[in-house]
Amino acid sequence: MKKRLLTAFFGVGIAIGWLCTAYTPVFSAVMALVAVIAVYEMLKVFGVKNKIFFILCELTAAGTVLYTDHLTDKNIPLFPVFTGLILVSLILMVADHRRLRFDQVVQSLFSAVMIPAALACVVLLRDAYIKFPAVFIQNDGIFLILLAFFCSWITDGCALFAGKALGKHKLAPEISPHKTVEGAIGGVIGNLIFCIALWAVFQYKIGLSAHIGIVWTVCVSLGLSVVSMFGDLAASTIKRHHGVKDFGNLLPGHGGVMDRFDSSIFVFAALYAIVCVMGAVIK
Repeated sequence: MKKRLLTAFFGVGIAIGWLCTAYTPVFSAVMALVAVIAVYEMLKVFGVKNKIFFILCELTAAGTVLYTDHLTDKNIPLFPVFTGLILVSLILMVADHRRLRFDQVVQSLFSAVMIPAALACVVLLRDAYIKFPAVFIQNDGIFLILLAFFCSWITDGCALFAGKALGKHKLAPEISPHKTVEGAIGGVIGNLIFCIALWAVFQYKIGLSAHIGIVWTVCVSLGLSVVSMFGDLAASTIKRHHGVKDFGNLLPGHGGVMDRFDSSIFVFAALYAIVCVMGAVIK
């Protein structure tokens, strides 16, 4: 527990420094690095040994995030890019069929596209005021990013402490035996309190658009807490299927980068979907 708390403390400091670079190339570069490490951990779990395919997946991970930070009307269409990626992957599978299996190719390509695409949503949340100027203002971007991190990390932290103190009924014993219903409820309630406090600080000290009110924040916070826990269980299922406890060991007390961001990637994607719906509905 001490290692977990110490790592979390340093992680918060790094996150604050990263947010200070929000409107510089460093911001997306850091997210690209996170994507590369997370995909690396997944490929290791899947047992991928073909170096060319390994590098191909890592380049896809980094490129997806960086591509998102430079969206223009003249961007290269992604469909032919991903089609080519699939074809090259299958060629590598045929050429190295003894070491590169079809299930590894499918799992790896899914991870190399899904994980960075979800992490790229952080960049898109930052720029929500550019894509939907009638709905959001610039301050909303940082608020939305913090809200996403709160709903994933604070939900997890509060669920951990509530589960240790009050947990009696198992939530999903065959997937994650330590998670409890009481812990899940504690995680949702604890996160809600923090998210309301976050909204109050932005609303009264920094400023938010009229479309991000307290009712919106409460509803979204509750929904994203549930999404976060689902993401955590989904990641636990993957680990159980592959017989590993953690995706990596880079973060003491937390496992790997993917262990720390497993629920976050679901939350980032879900929140950006909400933002897009608001942008389409509100005129």
